[in-house]
Parts: sequence; structure tokens; C-alpha cells
Amino acid sequence: MGLPLGVTRYRAQVEYDGTNYCGFQRQRDGFLTIQGELERVLTNLAQQSVSITGAGRTDSGVHALGQVISFTIEWRHDASALQRAMNANLPEDIVVKHLQETAESFHPRFDARRRSYLYRVYNEPVRSPLYRGRSWHVARRLDLGEMNEAAASLIGRKDFATFGLPPQGESTEREVFSAVWHAEAQFLVFQIEANAFLYRMVRSLVGSLVAVGSGAWTVDDFIAAFQAKDRSRSAAAAPPQGLFLASITYKD
Repeated sequence: MGLPLGVTRYRAQVEYDGTNYCGFQRQRDGFLTIQGELERVLTNLAQQSVSITGAGRTDSGVHALGQVISFTIEWRHDASALQRAMNANLPEDIVVKHLQETAESFHPRFDARRRSYLYRVYNEPVRSPLYRGRSWHVARRLDLGEMNEAAASLIGRKDFATFGLPPQGESTEREVFSAVWHAEAQFLVFQIEANAFLYRMVRSLVGSLVAVGSGAWTVDDFIAAFQAKDRSRSAAAAPPQGLFLASITYKD
């Protein structure tokens, strides 16, 4: 059974600065969220309630370059007109980068094959007010080689119970395809791609890898904590403002 006449399903890539939001997922009244703002705009445009589904639920203060959403709406113009209308009404810290019609069966979370995050550490002795909302300031010089040696142990299908909690179910196994640090001007940037992530997994990994880079942990300490499959063995999670949902990969 297809959609009613005039009703279309869309998928969109959304970029946002999460600084002023209590995460992506809609919450009770009084809490500003990315999903809530997107639904508010779509509901006003359609003059009827519109719900969206996202590929991932970013935490409070976390940003996105490539969040993917889907929704069904009665819209009598083309997709480019809908994108322009949404962007004209969304706050300046949220934008729809791409929008297109999609299959009625498309689901941004369940159809995703891979997810990629990046984390930015501002590794300079003196903090920067300009970068405080989009990076974690670590004053102590970090050893990039040591952090990459520890990060290499993450590759493959493994149990990441030390570094996060399952958002649903009980399995803490995930498959990591790549995990690497690189220098970028004053920043050290961690990029990780996996089939899925546990709750707080990336921030916990970054906190533990920075412990290695600072000399508080050795690479062996990191691997021992990883293999313990014990949440209490993780270092403190890195703060949210340095984290970006970079991209979602689909079969198509």
C-alpha cells in the first residue's frame, strides 16, 4: 500500500552546531533539540503534524556535518523548493545541506551500513576562545604516535563494553573499520568509522586515547582496559563540544 496522493517521503542531510541544543532527540517541552526544531518547521510548512526519524541521536552539545533524516509530508512543489523553505525557517545553527525524494521503505538508522565520527582536540598551551565550542582544549602536548598505536587495537569486530553502553539490547560488540589520529594545524583530529556505536563510545575512546597521549596511560594500559570489558576501566569521557557526526553510509 503506497502513500496517499500528494504525500512524499524525503531523505535529507542535515548539518548543525549542537551548542545550544539538548541533543538531537525530541524531548519534553522546554528543552530545545535538533529534532524538535526540524519538526516545528516542517509542521508549519505542511500545516499538519510532521515527524522525522534520524540516523543517530547525538548528545547535548554534539555537532553534525552529515546527520541523515527522513520524513513524510504533503508537499505540492519540488524537493529544491522544500529545502529552500526549510532553510529559510530553520535557526542559523541548523541547515539542510541536501534533500531528495526517497523510497517509502527508507529508514535512516536501520538502513545505515557505516557511521563516521570525528573529534577535534585543540592541543596548544593556551586556550582559544574562538574554538572553545567546537573542540576540547588539552594544554599538555600529546604524543600522536602513541595514540595511533593504541587506536590500531580498535580495528575489527570486538567487544567495546569498556567504552560505552548499548542504546538498545545487550550486545556491546561493534565492528570498527578505521580509527586514526592526524594533525591539522593546532588540532589533533580523531576519525573513527564503524557499523554502529555504543552510547558515549566515541567520547570515552577519545578520553582514554588522550590519557595515552599525555603519558597518564601506556598503550598496554589502554589495551588492558579495552580487554577488561568493564565500563569502570575507561578514562573520563571527552567533553561533547569536540565531537561531530561526520557521515552516514548507505548501500546506495
